[in-house]
Amino acid sequence: MCIAAFLWKSHPLYPFLLFLNRDEYYDRPTKPLGWWEEGDGEIAGGRDGAAGGTWLCCNTSWKVAFLTNVREGVDPSSSPAKSRGELPVRFLKSNKSPHDFAEELTGEADLFGGFNLVVVDLCSMTMLYITNRPKGKGVLVTEVSPGIHVLTNATLDSPWPKAQRLRRGLKLVLEEYGESEIPVESTAKELMQDTTRDEDENDLPGILSPEFEFQLSSIFVEIESPSVLSLSHTHTHTLSIFVA
Repeated sequence: MCIAAFLWKSHPLYPFLLFLNRDEYYDRPTKPLGWWEEGDGEIAGGRDGAAGGTWLCCNTSWKVAFLTNVREGVDPSSSPAKSRGELPVRFLKSNKSPHDFAEELTGEADLFGGFNLVVVDLCSMTMLYITNRPKGKGVLVTEVSPGIHVLTNATLDSPWPKAQRLRRGLKLVLEEYGESEIPVESTAKELMQDTTRDEDENDLPGILSPEFEFQLSSIFVEIESPSVLSLSHTHTHTLSIFVA
């Protein structure tokens, strides 16, 4: 359960500006942002200590990839899926263009749980959004248009209340500073540490239990009771900022 807000090709000082919250269980091991030993030290990002993947990474070839999962009900009969966290790493290691990588991934996307993947080549200024849970069946690959975008655990720019709230917040920041420099760090804290929850149950996605949906409805997530998950506490584990 993550959320990202990003600005793409629509500001003279920030061709790409990304804020991303990673929500995870307290007890899932996580390695902090750093250069990875593998790949000749060319990949940087945080790392999932359990499966070895990541939610956001970049490399020295000016490629970036980030990921959210798709919120789905639990199907006890479903077979274990491959780790979605390997997808950003695979893109960086592939040396392929976003389009070529998307074409390759399309043939095996059903082996993974529901994912939203954004792959970026800053040299060619190409950004693609890939999901294996579009409104219809199959895989959706689309080029991301210039502007403000929000990615939650639904499709890109979904109308979830917290996505709309985050989009409005970033839009207000851009209106305030215009084409001038944005105070990136303070903006990230203001937008991404918002713990406001949506009180109206009718506005929530309705995929999980009402109590769980309510606690997930904030941009910065803090689960107050482990009984909600029947596993362990979860919260917003990491706030990442990427500026190009």
